[in-house]
Amino acid sequence: MAGKKRRFGRVRKLPSGRYQARYLGPDGIDRPAPETFRTKRDADDWLADRQSEVRSGDWRDPDAGKVNFGEYALRWVEERDLAATTDELYRRLLRLHLLPTFDGVDLDKITPPSVRTWRTERLKATEAPTTVAKSYRLLKAIMETAVDDELIRRNPCRIKGAGKESAEERPTATVPQVDALADAMGPRWRLMVYIAAYGPARPEEQAAMRRPDVDLENVGVWVRTAQPELTTGRRAPGDTKSAAGRRFLVLPAFMATDLERHLDWYAEKTPDGLLFVGERGKPFRRSTFGRKWRKARARVGLPENFRFYDLRHTGHTLSTRSGATLKDTMVRAGQSTERAALIYQHSDTERQKEVADGIDAHVRAARLRAQQEQAKQRSGTERARDT
Repeated sequence: MAGKKRRFGRVRKLPSGRYQARYLGPDGIDRPAPETFRTKRDADDWLADRQSEVRSGDWRDPDAGKVNFGEYALRWVEERDLAATTDELYRRLLRLHLLPTFDGVDLDKITPPSVRTWRTERLKATEAPTTVAKSYRLLKAIMETAVDDELIRRNPCRIKGAGKESAEERPTATVPQVDALADAMGPRWRLMVYIAAYGPARPEEQAAMRRPDVDLENVGVWVRTAQPELTTGRRAPGDTKSAAGRRFLVLPAFMATDLERHLDWYAEKTPDGLLFVGERGKPFRRSTFGRKWRKARARVGLPENFRFYDLRHTGHTLSTRSGATLKDTMVRAGQSTERAALIYQHSDTERQKEVADGIDAHVRAARLRAQQEQAKQRSGTERARDT
């Protein structure tokens, strides 16, 4: 009895005794199996799997994933309309954490075990687990696009929780410490410290502030744009971090004098001049400002891990202690959220003035307590000296 005629693919026995399988793909290319088989049945089974993929529409070009990861990843970054700081971050993560391992590897050769090994090695090599988490998220996003492009079948990044950052709780400063920092930074940067703490505004938002953004009548400043500084020292003017970042910051009443003096003494003199400039009248540099900040921080006695950005965290805390709702705090900080409960809460300018008044009262009370404590200590020292 004649054998059943094959309708899909071909199998032939090689001189070695093993079997080779081939089939004509939907793209019209004759494709051999990547390996030979010990038995004819094994070769038949492999062809049956390929036939099922073709019939179900799941067939993919087996050579599609032979794309260099490094080339694909850089093109992935270039094809996205990223903010300058995000573009810089992604390229740095690629250069320092991903390309050293995956640059010479094709997309289809990046497997779940190789991703796990890479992550384990990075966690051992760096003391910054948050950076590893960022790198993992970037790798996962790139590989997910490769899945969408039908270059690979499945994303190899499958480690649960690997992209989650567990940042340590940031420290906050007390009101006397904020005042001491403002004094230590000097009159030119005093207002910047206060807006960071009692606004609270991001550093890149303050870098973009100009004279017209100051409202002396309502004691506040407008945040309309941002100018983050890249590692090259160049400023990258652009939008705020989110739409919620464009806002009017009502400041505590005690800052009225600081606002007026800063405009008179330090802001650029042109009608649209920058609010904060260095001693030479140029936009301030992070490196120069950082040196002043580290000296001021040491003089006040704050820990080395207390960053200028932590003044913003201080502002969050003060807002809450002054009676602000979560929505009030979000409006002041320029943050957005998708939580449904917040849709039904409102925080207009009048409410923001109430929050600012609460901060004003809290700061004045803290200053008075500090002065009373200092006076008490001086009195005790004088009595001890008299006896």
